[in-house]
Amino acid sequence: MKWPKELLLIRHAESAYNILKAKKEADPEYLRFRELFDTNRLNPVTQALGLVLNERYWLGISDRDTPLTPRGIEQARTTGRKMRESEAHCPEIIFVSPYFRTKETLRHIIEEWPELAGARVIEDERIREQDHGLALLYSDWRIYQVMNPDQGKLHTLLGDYDYRYLNGENIPDVRLRNLSWIATLIREFAGKRVLTMTHHLTILATRANFERLSPERFKDLDENEKPVTCGVTRYIGNPDAGTQGKLELKEYNRKHY
Repeated sequence: MKWPKELLLIRHAESAYNILKAKKEADPEYLRFRELFDTNRLNPVTQALGLVLNERYWLGISDRDTPLTPRGIEQARTTGRKMRESEAHCPEIIFVSPYFRTKETLRHIIEEWPELAGARVIEDERIREQDHGLALLYSDWRIYQVMNPDQGKLHTLLGDYDYRYLNGENIPDVRLRNLSWIATLIREFAGKRVLTMTHHLTILATRANFERLSPERFKDLDENEKPVTCGVTRYIGNPDAGTQGKLELKEYNRKHY
């Protein structure tokens, strides 16, 4: 069979951005900003409020360096402990995104699943988060569009799927680099048990590429079945499916905490 025997995809645990986003979305001033954005995003009042909120909720660090929260650390440790108790076989290969939050999630999982320390670990840029380019200077995509009106118009014209962030990527870009990574799985790790510590859009891109999902189905998954923090997605290799077998989805978004 050309595929890995098993492929586990785990999203990183709760990060500082995740919890800051939750605080922002509970802020009455942000809710007011959302109303203004929907009615007149070019209003000077909308722009002024956007600047205030951006100062309040911008992390001030790169996406690559965003750390875990204490709750995220506990999510990772619990996930590692529960997976050690339930797994019959330990992964032999670990792919990890080079972002701090993914590497820290993996470190805390290994603390509770020490057998993983014997696996070969490969940092791979192709499974990193989507690059949001200029939008990384803002705490919210709506604030980004208010302060960069032409980008807002382009986003409205193209939609979430095709819009490419200035100096960044769109979803098809992520799917293309994901395909390159999948080719590596086939070429170098057929028959192996592989664990991948990554981000929500990489998990969706992997599903989309394996399952030949349309843009519409991709967007539906992202809106209604988004990968949860530390959620586990599992594919099992079936050597009897097709001439060279295939990976079949066995569970999606399983929480161990």
